[in-house]
Amino acid sequence: MTPLLVFGVIAVYFIVLLGISHFTSRKADNDTFFTANRQSPWFLVAYGMVGASLSGVTFISVPGEVGNSNWTYLQFVMGNMVGYAVIAFILIPLFYKLRLVSIYEYLRDRFGQRSYYTGSVFFLISQTIGASFRLFLAAVVLQIAFFDAFGIPFFVTVLVTILLIWLYTFRGGIKTIVWTDTLQTTFLLLAVVISIVMISDQMNLGFSELITTVSESKMSTIFDWDWRSDRNFYKTFLAGIFITIAMNGLDQNVMQKNLTCKNQKDAQKNIFWFSITFFVSTTLFLALGVLLYKFAIDQQIPIPERSDDLYPLLALNHFGILAGIVFLLGIIAAAFSSADSALTALTTSFCVDILDLSNKKTHQKRTRLWVHIGFTFLMFLVIIIFNSLNDSSVVSAVFKVAGFTYGPLLGLFAFGLMTKRPVKDKLVPLVCVLAPIISVILDFNSEQWFNGYQFGFEILLVNAAITFLGLWLLYNKKPVYI
Repeated sequence: MTPLLVFGVIAVYFIVLLGISHFTSRKADNDTFFTANRQSPWFLVAYGMVGASLSGVTFISVPGEVGNSNWTYLQFVMGNMVGYAVIAFILIPLFYKLRLVSIYEYLRDRFGQRSYYTGSVFFLISQTIGASFRLFLAAVVLQIAFFDAFGIPFFVTVLVTILLIWLYTFRGGIKTIVWTDTLQTTFLLLAVVISIVMISDQMNLGFSELITTVSESKMSTIFDWDWRSDRNFYKTFLAGIFITIAMNGLDQNVMQKNLTCKNQKDAQKNIFWFSITFFVSTTLFLALGVLLYKFAIDQQIPIPERSDDLYPLLALNHFGILAGIVFLLGIIAAAFSSADSALTALTTSFCVDILDLSNKKTHQKRTRLWVHIGFTFLMFLVIIIFNSLNDSSVVSAVFKVAGFTYGPLLGLFAFGLMTKRPVKDKLVPLVCVLAPIISVILDFNSEQWFNGYQFGFEILLVNAAITFLGLWLLYNKKPVYI
């Protein structure tokens, strides 16, 4: 693909997003930005959430990671399905009952103001890191496909990418995102389907042969029963449950979309159908991973040292123009659908939780605009730092970091929902800081201290359990009002 063709694809796609932004942001106010006036059709939210949840991590890293860990990632996704059920039947009813704009307002009502700030700050940290990791992948692909040809440095690529996202979200916020995510999900799923079709065509594989190739491959092994392995089924399955609860149910980014539905019933239908579509989509990406490695070996194409580079390498250089264009649209859609909602959620949480903007009548739009700009710049800095440090598969890095940053959130909400025990609010921040520190120490020394045991994604559960125990010790005799 020529650089000019790449530029044309990006330009047309961005113009379409701007058009959607224009029509969805007319007469937009803060309520539109934060909640879409609670008028979003549930099926639209469900479909659009697929693209945001899959993101650039799934789009690039999951197919590449098949060469390292086979289909063991599906164990994690199986756990995700249980986690989504918990969200639908426990968290959604609670948040709709309280009519929250930011879900962390629950912590204020349950524990106190400092717990409220603590939950919000941990979300801000977690979401900034996670969204930056995902956008990093897209920037790398754009760098290879377009910016390298003109000698443009990586930081300019990142800056341009994130500014484009800011432009179409700064007015309509979550209302715009609900609609743009549907377009982005379509391109993302279309990319994986066309990539599979191109591989089967070039390798002369019919549909039944394609299924056989994937199912009989050693890389399609799903279950790992080695208790010492960080991919052990029980550890990965349980981690899938609780990471989903933490990274979706207790994450303003995802829950903000659910809370734009008209009522609780619609939001629950949204979660149900989204989870099914998500499982099927992830299976498609894993199948693509097997086929990518099979294609590279058959065509004697050297396997890149970084597994994340395999799909971009083949799609842009070996699958033809159509597949290359669709791949570019897919990775841009994946990056934009996760980063745009992340920017909106970060802005919402900071404005509502930290600045208490919902209760202030003056300068609301201007303040929200500057907060939005501030988080855009912060994500830019995090991506640049990550680019200088990254030396592993991003899919592993994102969830490893999430285990440390989302653990206190999971512990806080679990304690609030499972007990009526009051706590000393002023000491909650200390517990939530100590829990990740202790978890990092345990993770670093696990093989030496626990007879070769390696923590995987389940470090999140350890982190949350430490938080829960710490809160239990902070007993306060004051009554609880929720």
